[in-house]
Amino acid sequence: MVVFPNAKINIGLSILSKRDDGYHNLESCFYPIPFCDVLEILPSYQLSFTSTGIPIPGNADSNLCLKAYQLLQNDFDIPPVQIHLHKIIPIGAGLGGGSADATFTLKALNQMFKLNLTDDHLEKYASQLGSDCPFFVKNKPVIAKGTGNIFEPIDFNISGMYLQLIYPDLHISTKQAYAGVVPKDNNQNLMADLSKKISDWKTNIKNDFEKSVFYQFQEVEEVKESLYNHGALYASMTGSGSAVFGIFDKEVASLANCAWKGQLP
Repeated sequence: MVVFPNAKINIGLSILSKRDDGYHNLESCFYPIPFCDVLEILPSYQLSFTSTGIPIPGNADSNLCLKAYQLLQNDFDIPPVQIHLHKIIPIGAGLGGGSADATFTLKALNQMFKLNLTDDHLEKYASQLGSDCPFFVKNKPVIAKGTGNIFEPIDFNISGMYLQLIYPDLHISTKQAYAGVVPKDNNQNLMADLSKKISDWKTNIKNDFEKSVFYQFQEVEEVKESLYNHGALYASMTGSGSAVFGIFDKEVASLANCAWKGQLP
């Protein structure tokens, strides 16, 4: 079985408060985009994981795809599989690629072995792999709250718009992104702001990580400025960076370090 785990972007990201468990409460719009890895899972005599494409740091034995398999294998008598991941979505870029890979592994195994798990069940498994993993079960736009694990479905889309995603080849750690971020209550209504014209988003829809990341990595700020200079209606860093996206009302030539561009379905 071959599936295509896709990335997501954050439209707005507010850091609201620090929690007792050390994490932060946030609010953001998670929006899926058709920029994908390639994941193949085949029956096998022995469990294995291999990868090509962008090198994945760390030990292959600790990859989230294997952890997803092991979660299901603990509860179901599923046979060994061979998992191969062709990595295309940049790592440490704020695009959720690793979370998508893990969740698509759960979904593929559910289908392959006819486990009959509902979306609710899959979301519970996915939540054990990472805060934003459950998003990729339904893979539809949501307002995310909590640590990025509480989802409010929204009737919202920007279909037909053109998106250009720039990756300045920087891996920004969570610690680096949070350096200098001061949580603050947000009295704004993100859903109301999203209902406005995209060209109006620049005024109200912010990513709170930008100030900290731009201070440390000026080239990320320069990418955002370049997108606006080339006619973007709205541009923003996604997640904790370093990828930056621009939304356009027409197709434009690829900017430097363009990782993906296309019309949104």
